[in-house]
Amino acid sequence: MTCVKLCLRCTSLLSSSTAILTRHYTQTHVSTIFTRTPPKNMTRFSFHGSYSSVNQTHSSSNKHVGTEVEQKAIESPKAEMVGFDANQVRVSSALPVNDAVFDLDAVTELSPLDELSDDEAASLTVPMRLPPSSTSLSVYVDRSETLTKLVQLGVNLWKLEQRPNVGSMMLRLDFQTDVLPRLLFLKQIGVDESHFGRIITLNPFFLTEDLCNLEARVNYLQSKQFKVEAVASMVTKAPNLLNFSSKRLDNRLGFYQQQLGLSAANTRDVLSRLPRLLCNSLEPVKENLKICEIELGFKKNEIQHIVLAVPKVLTANKRKLTQTFDFLHNTMKLPHHQIVKFPQVLNTKYLRLKERHLFLQYLGRAQYDPAQPNYISLDRLVFLPDQAFCSDLAAATPEDFTLFLKTL
Repeated sequence: MTCVKLCLRCTSLLSSSTAILTRHYTQTHVSTIFTRTPPKNMTRFSFHGSYSSVNQTHSSSNKHVGTEVEQKAIESPKAEMVGFDANQVRVSSALPVNDAVFDLDAVTELSPLDELSDDEAASLTVPMRLPPSSTSLSVYVDRSETLTKLVQLGVNLWKLEQRPNVGSMMLRLDFQTDVLPRLLFLKQIGVDESHFGRIITLNPFFLTEDLCNLEARVNYLQSKQFKVEAVASMVTKAPNLLNFSSKRLDNRLGFYQQQLGLSAANTRDVLSRLPRLLCNSLEPVKENLKICEIELGFKKNEIQHIVLAVPKVLTANKRKLTQTFDFLHNTMKLPHHQIVKFPQVLNTKYLRLKERHLFLQYLGRAQYDPAQPNYISLDRLVFLPDQAFCSDLAAATPEDFTLFLKTL
């Protein structure tokens, strides 16, 4: 009777898979030891059989028990599987048979309804999902290795995200395969590492350029007698230079040499100091050259001298350029040759030039003729700081200059 009660108790706790084994038990008239071994994934059950010989007086009882167990399992096929003490329950059988092991690994699958232990739950790692869309790249920095490394390099992501399609392009880049090889290329041509962030901020598209094309463009500039240091400086000042093909660079070099009438060496000098001339549109340059020749009245050789001294004249604002020249030539009464001698005044702030001239005129010291006494050169007029200007040129105090400015 004890064996019968134990079998009934075990049957009520096992699942439908246990019912299958009990039917096997009924057919073979063998009692089985049930052992539940929960593995790490908690979805596998192993059933081991152990058999021993007993008196034949229990055989009829075993048949009755097996039939009742089978009937109960059929009535409750969806019995809940719960844990129980993994102690061996031995039921004697009249017929000893060989030990057997039933492994259900092949048919058991992981179910999302299975209960996990605390250790298993703590070991689970859930990958962070990237937001499908965002107006800022900052939300992706912690989840993207590429953006994290770019921030460490000094890239201004807020400037990149303001440009159309650049943000999505940066998210698609892989740091090891897309970014790192191009950074090594910049290092190879002599660009300092401290400028990497600025270069990528100004020209993120060079990260998608083929390395062979980048090397071809640098090799072309070096073939035109640009020094290695000059090429590195040009790339640092004008990173968009890397996006231009060798043919386009050659056309730009030919344009400036032809329009300015400069030698090859002077052309290289101008472009090395202002490399954005190779990247920007040529229309403003053409207009400024026409303004200098037609409206301002400079001769071609004078324009060449001005461009060699101040290349920014080629890209200066037309209104500012004409306003400054008008004040120098018509208000201060400076001839063309004197302006050509100090072409930096064309690139100075108009307000500073006007305030200082009017102050000197108020004091009666506005003398710009080198043949007259108390001559004041244009470079000192423009580039001296306020305190040196007041003491050396105006023979006044900074307070006097400040009081005069309030009267304007």
